[in-house]
Amino acid sequence: MKNLNKYLLVLMVTVFGVSCTDDFLDTEPKTTLTDDSFYQTKEHAELAIVGCYDGVQQLYASGVAFPILSEVLSDNCFGGTGKDDAYNYRVLDEFDLSVSPGEVNVLNGNWVAYYKAIYRINVLLQKMDQINWEGDETYRNHIEAQARFLRAYCYFDMVRIWEKVPLVTEPTTDNVPQAEVDDIYIQITQDLLFTVENGSETIEPGRVNKWVAKAYLARVFLFYTGYYGSSDLVGLVSKAEALQGLEDVIGRGAYDLIEEFKNLWPAASSVPDGEGLSTTYAGKDNAETVFAIKYNITSDYDGGNTDGNHWLVLLGFRGQTFSPYGTGWGACTVNPDLYAVYSAEDTRKEASIISIDGEGLDYDNASHREYTGYTGKKYIPLANPDGSDVAVANGGFDFQIGQYQDYVVMRYADVLLMAAELGSANAQSYFDEVRGRAGLTSLPATFHNIMKERRLEFALEGIRYWDLLRQGVNVAAEAIAVDTKVMNAGEEADKSILGVNVLKTRGFQMIPQNHVTRSSGVLIQNAGWE
Repeated sequence: MKNLNKYLLVLMVTVFGVSCTDDFLDTEPKTTLTDDSFYQTKEHAELAIVGCYDGVQQLYASGVAFPILSEVLSDNCFGGTGKDDAYNYRVLDEFDLSVSPGEVNVLNGNWVAYYKAIYRINVLLQKMDQINWEGDETYRNHIEAQARFLRAYCYFDMVRIWEKVPLVTEPTTDNVPQAEVDDIYIQITQDLLFTVENGSETIEPGRVNKWVAKAYLARVFLFYTGYYGSSDLVGLVSKAEALQGLEDVIGRGAYDLIEEFKNLWPAASSVPDGEGLSTTYAGKDNAETVFAIKYNITSDYDGGNTDGNHWLVLLGFRGQTFSPYGTGWGACTVNPDLYAVYSAEDTRKEASIISIDGEGLDYDNASHREYTGYTGKKYIPLANPDGSDVAVANGGFDFQIGQYQDYVVMRYADVLLMAAELGSANAQSYFDEVRGRAGLTSLPATFHNIMKERRLEFALEGIRYWDLLRQGVNVAAEAIAVDTKVMNAGEEADKSILGVNVLKTRGFQMIPQNHVTRSSGVLIQNAGWE
């Protein structure tokens, strides 16, 4: 077994300076690194694409991070957090602004971060022709392919969160109106198709390649066609083409399932051992990782480094440690119904969810809101046996911003299950591979069974809500609606989520009201949030 404190390496990432602006899309002003004198050489292009990755890395550093938001909105989790905290997570969880009417800008940090990242990407794409590529068109195409994938990544998050958003493909600070949904998906699809055709075939940790784009194109296909009832992806990608992309990824043979499910996750694969933790963790960038957003321990509060995982702390135990589980703010308390869905022989059950009583943890819930007795194990800070934070013990500046666990956006298991869902001739064997890894016997690879399997396989990974929504708003509303009991600061309390709220909003979230106000009527608030 490996010692976890020595196992995970730190990757230093070059970052660009950022300053504030009051323009409508919160873009970044030009600096010495983004004027015409910079975009001249291949070395500049490499720095620029690293800056684009850095912008995407920072997407979830403020606001309510997409992985957390996706679980809070789903039937997997409640909002949680502390008894004296704001009610922003409960507003989201219940799709109901009346819970706390002042939370009109709950996703403002998200909105700003997306447009900052898109600005970086658009600047690079605009400057492509002035760079001296030294005749290396392959390298040029690889840079453009990465940038366009990252732009598609941003917009796919945004179109699922808010649906109609301003579609900006060139650097601007204008007051841009919302685009039609299909126009946004056309841009996403065109960017992904460019990456499919021009992306590198080489697999490099943290970098986009054509296999990533093929897998992600299928994810976009499934959501768009499911939610909007279409047979193809905005006329650009058919079901057969989406499936073929997945078959190409599988046929490449570069990705595989990790033998034991628990070894995908640091906390699930670690145990206290002397002064540190012993682990069977498969490591970052293991064979199952198709694409991940990379994080390091080097974040600080001076603005020079912001490459840490800033959202992981939200998922830690509320003010307590139980090695290997670290402290945090107690968000995303797990719905007991999720734990109950797993069969006893399913190895994913204990690898995905911490049963606090089941593991004999003497947890004090006196300061915890919406405590259920269950929390996530896949994404949680790590603690040494003495209670010290593992990230800080490895040199991290602060446990709140220095967490280094990557966010795995796409796993090979998802490639297999999407291919099965899209009707591969090998659907049954793909489905059985995923179930077999979990210690389960074969079931028919029907749509119903695949969707059930996706919940079990990807629980607490930011996927479940979008799987519900693409089956129809009615399906999502029925699954999310609940009338139960939770513990608030040690006292039993009612917890109710009304399905009608999901229906009224069509599953989309509130555009930050400050942006609606500042747009002078150009931006229109989403239904159900007026």
